[in-house]
Amino acid sequence: MPMSRPPLPPFTRESAIEKVRLAEDGWNSRDAAKVALAYTPDTRWRNRVDFAENRDQAQAFLPRKWNTELDYRLIKELWAFTGNRIAVRYAYEYRNDSGQWFRAYGNENWEFAEDGLMARRHASINEMPIREEERKFRWPLGRRPGDHPGLSDLGL
Repeated sequence: MPMSRPPLPPFTRESAIEKVRLAEDGWNSRDAAKVALAYTPDTRWRNRVDFAENRDQAQAFLPRKWNTELDYRLIKELWAFTGNRIAVRYAYEYRNDSGQWFRAYGNENWEFAEDGLMARRHASINEMPIREEERKFRWPLGRRPGDHPGLSDLGL
């Protein structure tokens, strides 16, 4: 049975915002199998120096990421959209196994198939060390609460 992942393209502002929040929620779940289902079987990724050529490779990448980026919390925000493409900006915070906290900033360009699955994901990311007291993402692990400020509200 073919799978679809609403909202489907072409996107409106509202459906693009919904798509971004669904992606944020998935990544904050840190459930690689669940997250991978949002991508086409032949998805293509670029994430820093990592490349994925299909859904299985994308799924295998995620536990490696989250096993080194501990206490990971992410906020995504819509930047632009048209047709079947969405651009987002995001920030996430994590600590390494030595206890050093980081805030990573990035941009992603997404392209979707007609069924709403992501066919292309190109991410550019850089990060900086932060002190624990500089953290802004302090909700319990998992989905960001609906009343937690977004990137623009936080001045990021």
